[in-house]
Amino acid sequence: MALSRLDLPNVITIARIVACPILFALILLPGAFYQILAFLIFLAAALSDLWDGYLARKHGWITDTGKLLDPVADKLLLVATFIPFFIVSHRPEPLDSIPWWGALPLWVILVIFGRELLVTLFRAWAARRGSVLSAGPSGKVKAFTQNFFSGALILWYSLVRLAEVGGWGSMTWRLWSAFHGTVVAISLGLAIALTVYSLGVYYREHRQLLESEG
Repeated sequence: MALSRLDLPNVITIARIVACPILFALILLPGAFYQILAFLIFLAAALSDLWDGYLARKHGWITDTGKLLDPVADKLLLVATFIPFFIVSHRPEPLDSIPWWGALPLWVILVIFGRELLVTLFRAWAARRGSVLSAGPSGKVKAFTQNFFSGALILWYSLVRLAEVGGWGSMTWRLWSAFHGTVVAISLGLAIALTVYSLGVYYREHRQLLESEG
């Protein structure tokens, strides 16, 4: 059966879902090769999210299946990165620590996934009452920042392992590693702040729906 244009965004989304367990496993594996491969897969997954959304909006290829699959793919990509980050960063190897943060704190995982769980449950509750709630601008910025941090950290893991194998010690590398490490650390802080902020915005925007149900 030929693939219709209407189905193309859904195929891209399904490919992103399939990539998630592969990404999960690659991040956990030691060695620069696996981390580079993980970075490339993550980059493709993140860009595909933008691509399928662009295609669906531009050409009107929006389907009920797509509305269901796209949030699932987003949540799985979050799981496929942050859970391995937590595991890897708690290993005793210095190269596995996150710049400035060291081991990823458990409270960060609870905040990020707690927010997603609350919003998902609220959307399901609202849907049963006939209200379809979409992500707002703050939620999209939050998701972008989380993905930016994830990509930056996977790239960091790739480069520090290459530096160890290759014996990189030049001033260029030291300057870059200081800059890159700072970007990783700050982007994680921003992702956490925006996670909390976007939840507050989401509650404020839909407070009347909650109050109406009393």
